[in-house]
Amino acid sequence: MPVRPVFRCQFCSERPDPETQAELESQQQDMFFGQYVDVGPNRWLVWHGHGPLGPKRHACGTHRGELTAYLRFHYASVGAQVWKMGPYPRPPQAAGNACAAHMSRMGGSGFAV
Repeated sequence: MPVRPVFRCQFCSERPDPETQAELESQQQDMFFGQYVDVGPNRWLVWHGHGPLGPKRHACGTHRGELTAYLRFHYASVGAQVWKMGPYPRPPQAAGNACAAHMSRMGGSGFAV
């Protein structure tokens, strides 16, 4: 059965337009740690926290400032990444992450034996 992820702004529960939705879906498998990423034509902002920097968070173009303020308030003592200033282009994906994510879903270790 096909599944489509639902993205919502953390602050106003707004849903993205179709173009931004496609961009958000394309970065679902990105394995960034402590990175802000600009998304789509409507200026959405995604925080790839993970681990001690919290979960992945999304904010619409209107609430980008609120997201950065929230993260800086809650995680400033944990990591300096929250203080990074924009623009936030999508960093290049590290080699092997997509393959590793695929292998973990398939039940394999990701290493050839």
